[in-house]
Amino acid sequence: MKRLLIIPLLFCSLSLFSQSIRLFDEKSLDGWYMDIPDLQKDSSNRIPFIVRNGMLVSLGTPNGHLLTDKEFENYRLEIEYRFASEPGNCGILVHASGSRNLYNMFPKSIEVQMMHENAGDFWCIVEDIKVPDMEARRGPKENWGITEGKGRRILNLTDGSEKPLGEWNKMTIKCKADTITVWLNGDLVNQGYGATAKKGKIALQAEGAEVEFRRVELFPLEK
Repeated sequence: MKRLLIIPLLFCSLSLFSQSIRLFDEKSLDGWYMDIPDLQKDSSNRIPFIVRNGMLVSLGTPNGHLLTDKEFENYRLEIEYRFASEPGNCGILVHASGSRNLYNMFPKSIEVQMMHENAGDFWCIVEDIKVPDMEARRGPKENWGITEGKGRRILNLTDGSEKPLGEWNKMTIKCKADTITVWLNGDLVNQGYGATAKKGKIALQAEGAEVEFRRVELFPLEK
């Protein structure tokens, strides 16, 4: 079992935010665009991101990303999600830029993992970030890297922070300068610093499992 680590909390106040921006309006995918390699190759493939019953739904396949049209920096992002049927994999990418920079699929970014029983892990995708107790959470230093075949995963801090399957999870991601802090259902599950990107687009993944999102809301940090 992972142990909840006591680490210095950098920029952790959740107060002093300006008016929120609803990235999902519960009606359409306005403000987003898709990057789906298989759909580009064959337009008869299904579209993996839809709006259903007021929710944004990632159907899981074909694999790809739904990205915001705009770039963002210095914000708190609040997302409420659940796996619709079977548990599986998905993720939220912050500071995303470029296109298909890893495995001809992923944009440059830092992923906040949503995979069942691993929610809150960081994955470095041609961008990097540091955490305390780095070797314990990322593996041997000689394996670290940000490209194919390298040690890109940084384990989260807790076990048991996810809700039971079928229930809604609330994930909060705070991006402040080069620091990224993640809470899941009120628990601090990760915090990194020294990120190699400080701004970029936000992306949701289609990565094998159906996931429903009922809220995707951004709160700019007041200067």
